Amino acid sequence: MKMPPFRVLSPKSLDEALHMSRDLSDSGEAFDWIAGGTDLLPNYKWHINVKSHVISLSSIPELRELSGNHIGAMVSINDLAEDAVTHPVLAKAANSVASVLIRKSGTVGGNICLDTRCYWVNQSETWRESIDWCYKCDCGTGADCRVIPNQNTLCVATYQADLAPVLMCLGATIHLASPSGTRSLPLCEFFELDGMTRNVLESGELVTHITIPEDSAEWSGDYQKLRQRDSWDFPEAGVAVLWKGVSSSGPANLRVATTGLESIPSLHLEEAEEALSRWRGAETIEDLAESIRKAVKPVQNTWFSPSYRRKMVKVLTKRACRDLLVS
Repeated sequence: MKMPPFRVLSPKSLDEALHMSRDLSDSGEAFDWIAGGTDLLPNYKWHINVKSHVISLSSIPELRELSGNHIGAMVSINDLAEDAVTHPVLAKAANSVASVLIRKSGTVGGNICLDTRCYWVNQSETWRESIDWCYKCDCGTGADCRVIPNQNTLCVATYQADLAPVLMCLGATIHLASPSGTRSLPLCEFFELDGMTRNVLESGELVTHITIPEDSAEWSGDYQKLRQRDSWDFPEAGVAVLWKGVSSSGPANLRVATTGLESIPSLHLEEAEEALSRWRGAETIEDLAESIRKAVKPVQNTWFSPSYRRKMVKVLTKRACRDLLVS
């Protein structure tokens, strides 16, 4: 499919990139940041929210730093998966992303900021026109939401990225930069429950890096994922479970997060705290899995039905907890 025209800008430093973003914003020009481009460019080919300018981050060395507690936004998903300093559960989640070719191009920042997906929007422009357009992509056409009609106040497109739930369980902090300065916030506060807004990034702002607490090595766990095919598909459901301080009376700490089920990844603090308060081994894990199943609210906008995805969330949660029973 023919890609619409756009201008590519290639800054060599973070300061230069932010200067470019300020100039474009001041002149009223729309633009996108591009990292690996594995999601943005297919969307551009489908004429989904195309901008006239694109600022590439590929030549900014300070965004590629990777250490045990620091992950630059431009670190490739493949490097994250293979580096010995990466937490094992995070490495597993990274290694589950698409194919090795995509992992070598895709980046951590791009995965965290992945655009929400819906089978009514992630189609060609001709296809969307045939259904009378899409509320998320074709704003200004008067299009209605195809998933939940007659409510055009909230987009329910689904967040389908793998790294966020593990990072949320690890207590990661996300660091942002804009022409106005820098700010940091817990990753679990970065996302916004709207498929169009997606996150708290302001105009001209970008992700620079993610930091993980020093105690990350004390956390064990697993990440389990439901998808159609291994080579490309985004998670139809993903569950991360991490714990530390395991004894005969159960773990001292337990965290559960999900992805691929709503417009944001979700950290299930109440369900995990309830499980810790009345630990009874396998029986508690069964109850925890059921509570996570009840907590998620998928809608009919991916290939598997909402009922099946919720059912599989329970299965994935129990699978992710298997090593907890033998720790």
